[in-house]
Amino acid sequence: MYQQSTAQLHEHFCYRVDRVGQEGEPVLVIDSFLANAESLVDYVARFGQFRLAGPGYPGVRSPAPDKYLSAFRQLLGDLIYRTFNLNEALITGAQADFSMVTTPPEHLRLPHRIPHYDSNKRPELAAVHFLCAGKQGGTAFYRHRRTGYEFVDDKRLAHYRETLESEVKQQGELPARYMNGSNNLFEQIAAYDAVFNRILIYPCTSLHSGNIPEDFAFNPDPRSGRLSINTFIFCRD
Repeated sequence: MYQQSTAQLHEHFCYRVDRVGQEGEPVLVIDSFLANAESLVDYVARFGQFRLAGPGYPGVRSPAPDKYLSAFRQLLGDLIYRTFNLNEALITGAQADFSMVTTPPEHLRLPHRIPHYDSNKRPELAAVHFLCAGKQGGTAFYRHRRTGYEFVDDKRLAHYRETLESEVKQQGELPARYMNGSNNLFEQIAAYDAVFNRILIYPCTSLHSGNIPEDFAFNPDPRSGRLSINTFIFCRD
């Protein structure tokens, strides 16, 4: 069970900041994040209560323990504020959930077949903490070819939606598959493998998608499937 009284960084903790694509949006890449990260897997395997996620995620989710968010803030707060030039006073809350991709391609809704953004508020951030390894894919970032957008904020939202809807209408129904590489609508500009205890942090406005390989097993077992913790930092503009 995940019950460390004091969160600790892994002894091999390291990080870098990538500026991806032509627009140079930051991705904070942290490897070997938490000491004893395996206890998170044990916790959710024993006590997790997975339920179907909302329309924004193709799988199931279970709340992460409160101590995880405390560790996130304690250990990464200063690094996050510096990396994303974020004023702590803008933060209004945060949420963290264990997540597993379980929806087979034939049941995908349109938003899951293309890259997406999590929010249109520029200060807000998202993080994915991989608690799996092996052939579980990863996370990739994209450029929308026609607009050139690599992020979609409030100022870009109307134009992006109008353009994308027109493209989809012209092209017809998109294939029932997950994004994995580029297609005629989106160009992949960066990709990160699902390495155990790696955490990626990026603006919620960035166009991104889970990299789900064609031979993906959609395994619902948190000990052997594509387990991650997805965290969102909510802010006011």
